[in-house]
Amino acid sequence: MENNVSIVTLMRSSYNNMTKSEKRIIDYILANEKTVIGQTISDLATNTNSSEVTISRFCKKLGFNGLQSLKIALASEVFSRDELISQEINTNDSYRTIAEKLFLSIADGLQDTLKLLDFNEIKKAVDLISTARQICVYGFGNSYTVCKDIETRFMRFGIPIKAYCDLHMQLTASSVLTDKDVIIAVSHTGSNIDLLQSIELAHKNNIPVIAITSYMHSPLCKLADIVLHGMGREVAYKSEAVASRLIHMAIVDVLYMGVYQKNVDKGFTNIKKMRSAIAKRRM
Repeated sequence: MENNVSIVTLMRSSYNNMTKSEKRIIDYILANEKTVIGQTISDLATNTNSSEVTISRFCKKLGFNGLQSLKIALASEVFSRDELISQEINTNDSYRTIAEKLFLSIADGLQDTLKLLDFNEIKKAVDLISTARQICVYGFGNSYTVCKDIETRFMRFGIPIKAYCDLHMQLTASSVLTDKDVIIAVSHTGSNIDLLQSIELAHKNNIPVIAITSYMHSPLCKLADIVLHGMGREVAYKSEAVASRLIHMAIVDVLYMGVYQKNVDKGFTNIKKMRSAIAKRRM
């Protein structure tokens, strides 16, 4: 596509030559210009009642390599210059500017998550965790830092818990756990192939699965029994999902306080024991 051609103009001018499915996609994009920027191909397919293949073909029909390049072009048109700058970290940014952009991204993501969280699902997750015989936590890469946080925090309740970032160990756990146990799966995209393999096995063995993810219509969500959706507004110029990791940890904090609330006496006693043991190691 030529750089001087507006994508909005292009979609409108191409409308009459599009199929019914493609017209639905255009109608949706034009009505939700800013929202579309943060959606995955699965989200867009679901919201337009079409398939991911149709979305890909639509993008190529307009002259783009895929949805990502279409969204980049759309963002440059629908966001103001200030809005675009606030989402990007540049090589010449000061540390204050970097902090402002990252902190704003995290703050906005937390507010979005507060609106998106299904608190009935939170209650179900708290009930499952509170009565679980044991808990296994699965994640890879950056998401594994959230898994380790879950392991460290929930150990205080005296429930056997272990975090795994190794596919073989995850598959082993998914083979031997039962419906009395719980798996918590953490994934920003919800589409990691190894994680999905582990969860598919757990699903076949009727092991309850709680998913913590950023994308509501991801493959992980389709396999999980409970989905806790956190929206992280990522800024550019970085490969890792910084905001999403912190937002997922905030969801974990809600779960932690929920379990603590249901087990106040036991939780308080265990925390006192923990603090007493740690205090002996201080000068």
